[in-house]
Amino acid sequence: MAQAEADSKIRLDKWLWAARFFKTRQLAADAVSGGKVHLNGQRAKPSKEIAAGARLVIHKDQYEWDVTVTALIAQRRPAKEAALLYEETPESLAKRQQLAQQRRDQWDYGLQSESRPDKKERRQIHRFKRAER
Repeated sequence: MAQAEADSKIRLDKWLWAARFFKTRQLAADAVSGGKVHLNGQRAKPSKEIAAGARLVIHKDQYEWDVTVTALIAQRRPAKEAALLYEETPESLAKRQQLAQQRRDQWDYGLQSESRPDKKERRQIHRFKRAER
């Protein structure tokens, strides 16, 4: 296969991995199979070939990216180079930044939902459990 042909299309899961949306190709393939990635408004399979200009909506944790593919690459490169592979819509970027700020504010105010108890709280829990007996 010629180099120009190889770079004109690439598997969706491989591009997501190379663009650093997921740490491994398997995680990227699982996300695509699980419906977390939409290609041009529709669900796709991990093996679906994409080209430059494709529109992707990627859901990961609480975040959502709405990106347009600008370049294709088969090898995983540094994050600065990976960021050049796509263009995110301004609305998507603003929404993600707002959500990140809300999460930071919750953390600052002690409203974090998944925190572990500290030493004082553990002692209170133990006292409470002993008092129930």
